[in-house]
Amino acid sequence: MTTVSRPYILMWTIVGLFLTIGANFLPAYVTSAPWQWISAGISAYPLGFKCQVGAVLLVSCLGGKTAGVLTQVTYLLLGLLWLKIFNDGGGIEYLQKPAFGYLLAFIPGAWVCGQLAFRRAPQLEYLGLSCLCGLVTIHAIGILYLIIFQLINWQELGGFQLLNLMATYSLYPLLSQIVLGCTATLIAFVLRRLMFY
Repeated sequence: MTTVSRPYILMWTIVGLFLTIGANFLPAYVTSAPWQWISAGISAYPLGFKCQVGAVLLVSCLGGKTAGVLTQVTYLLLGLLWLKIFNDGGGIEYLQKPAFGYLLAFIPGAWVCGQLAFRRAPQLEYLGLSCLCGLVTIHAIGILYLIIFQLINWQELGGFQLLNLMATYSLYPLLSQIVLGCTATLIAFVLRRLMFY
């Protein structure tokens, strides 16, 4: 089992915080196929959501579970108490938004991803598996929050239907988030090889 030194944890926590905040304002894109670049040029197509989940997985693969969790706890505290860094702003009232469950799920998702990413020396398939498990954790807890949200009867605040929200927050972005997880896996693999840990 590989461990991360304290200076690396601190560095990746700070970098991860900036990545997570910045990725919330950065839409995810995919380019046209490389073999088409010469004839048709490079075209970018939006995936329809932000790169935030990719940033959560990336920092967990690079900094481990402690850096991943510290990053996400700090991000949530900043968003709930001070800065408007969430998709729809911020503040304590964000707890009553159905999307908050997915933000809250970043903490256990980062822990799972970071825990699995450092079980062995960096190998592409293990990093990919850790990102996939982190993504599944995020969606499972996000869906659980939606169910609790419905049971508490907060629907008067937003007037929503549970299945529509599950589709909006989990089903529709899932394929794109898998692409981001693969990208985070590849970047983490290369960086961990270059940094010898």
